[in-house]
Amino acid sequence: MFSFRRYISNLPATKIALWCYFIWYLAIAAKYFDPSPAIWLNALGISGVIGVALWLGVRASTEGRIDPWQIFRLFLTPFCVSSFSALIKGRGFVLIFPPRLDEFALAAGACFSFVVVVLFLKHFWGENPTPH
Repeated sequence: MFSFRRYISNLPATKIALWCYFIWYLAIAAKYFDPSPAIWLNALGISGVIGVALWLGVRASTEGRIDPWQIFRLFLTPFCVSSFSALIKGRGFVLIFPPRLDEFALAAGACFSFVVVVLFLKHFWGENPTPH
């Protein structure tokens, strides 16, 4: 059975970074959400086209053995990139950074909080917990 605590406490740095990207996306997408179907349908279309290309490339290099979560991420990433780009267009962003400090603080604070929780859980319940 899946244990969220075990999953979080054993996350490698690479997956912590991926989670931070996703948290940043969610924070900005929630702030700048636009219900326009065109944004989300275009993002789904791009996700499908790019996701299949990425999946074929990964599949060829791994001889077909791919983790289902990895496949999910191959499709989720282009969806997030595409919708993020559409949501922030013309809003004064510099690269991925919002123009207002409070919006930046919200997204960065959410990522920072996640990392703190992960480090706390790693310390107490990770595979090699530090003795108390």
